[in-house]
Amino acid sequence: MYQFTPVDSPGALCAPLREHMGRHGIRGTLLLADEGINGTVAGERAGIDALLAWLREDARFPGLTHKESFAEAMPFKRAKVRLKREIVTMGVPGIDPRQSVGTYVDPQDWNALVDDPGVTLIDTRNGYEVALGTFRGAADPETDSFSAFPRFVDEHLDPEKHPKVAMFCTGGIRCEKATAYLKQRGFKDVFHLRGGILKYLEEVSPEQSRWDGECYVFDERVSVGHGLRPGGYGLCYGCGLPVSAKDARQPGYERGVSCPACVDRLTDEQKARFRMRQQQLDAERAAASRPS
Repeated sequence: MYQFTPVDSPGALCAPLREHMGRHGIRGTLLLADEGINGTVAGERAGIDALLAWLREDARFPGLTHKESFAEAMPFKRAKVRLKREIVTMGVPGIDPRQSVGTYVDPQDWNALVDDPGVTLIDTRNGYEVALGTFRGAADPETDSFSAFPRFVDEHLDPEKHPKVAMFCTGGIRCEKATAYLKQRGFKDVFHLRGGILKYLEEVSPEQSRWDGECYVFDERVSVGHGLRPGGYGLCYGCGLPVSAKDARQPGYERGVSCPACVDRLTDEQKARFRMRQQQLDAERAAASRPS
């Protein structure tokens, strides 16, 4: 869920929000800032409905946007509410999607737009997300964080050479700021996918899809595919990067400890600590699965 909206004293909302999440068994992370609210949470149907109703009763969040998907198990370990400077960090002062933003394109209309040879298609996500999947023909900015995206724009895009630009991200929020930034830089025809990749995968059939691969998500499902079904990636707890079945067969992979991307960067002390943590998790799971 997210909404760009003025929030006076966002810090005062943190404790009530944590209390409400705890009361309804909600886990996940919500970010609050002067510019609005953003986050992903999970819970039972009644708990999610109660949280959304409570937020929308607040005069600041009547237009709160949310998307839903389902998981067999709770994908988050705990509930977090954090106070931030931005609900999605770009680091450029004066970028306000409430004042100027690109043209929203519904998932059903996205294929026609990206099939236009005059459109420059940009994936606004980070490199480790793009590696799992992206739209065919999309440019990868090869960024490690969203705060590096403005530099990519300044170095590689030009309003005269790229008159029509379409962008997409996981759930839509990064594109709110990305399109606002391009508008500020003089780009006139700027488009973004309403609801992001997740809404596209939910509503567009695999037969009609222009998407290849899976979509990285920031929870223990790691990735999802069409229909928002959980994908085939795991997570390396040594570095936090996604791990494919192929990666798990490579030297350097140790469940709960390391993967080929981080095995040479971790110290022996870190590996020992991660092994102990994995042993504790395995023991807890084994105990929970025993009949009472």
